[in-house]
Amino acid sequence: MIEWSSCKPAVPRRWLMGLAGILWGAVGVMLCRLAIGWLQPVRIEQRVVLLGLGLALAAGMYRAAFSRLVARNLERIGNLPARGCLFAFQPWKSYLVIVFMVMLGLGLRRSALPRPVLAVVYITIGVALILGGIKYWRRMFSGRPSS
Repeated sequence: MIEWSSCKPAVPRRWLMGLAGILWGAVGVMLCRLAIGWLQPVRIEQRVVLLGLGLALAAGMYRAAFSRLVARNLERIGNLPARGCLFAFQPWKSYLVIVFMVMLGLGLRRSALPRPVLAVVYITIGVALILGGIKYWRRMFSGRPSS
């Protein structure tokens, strides 16, 4: 009989923090790249205003939601055994949220919303994700296991 617990890929807690930081940062960069591309045809004055709005909203979103989510994830990771499942950098419920967000993003890109409006939304979420990724990396390199 196979013991399934021996089949899960276990990694040190620090790696979970690093993996979360890499994934959050990579998705954030991808969203920002899309947004910047959508802002290229816009006049420079409008581009600056839209970019500034996205950055301001990102700071608020990070403070209001993402920083708390990262803190909860870091605390949960810190409470794991010395080696946790590779996919444990987020709770399982969060994977459903990720699928929903990807589908929402695809729907928004196919919608009639003007690209400059979508750019503000993508910058907001992208920068908030990058800031969250940085928080994971800072914790990983600080050597502290929990928040």
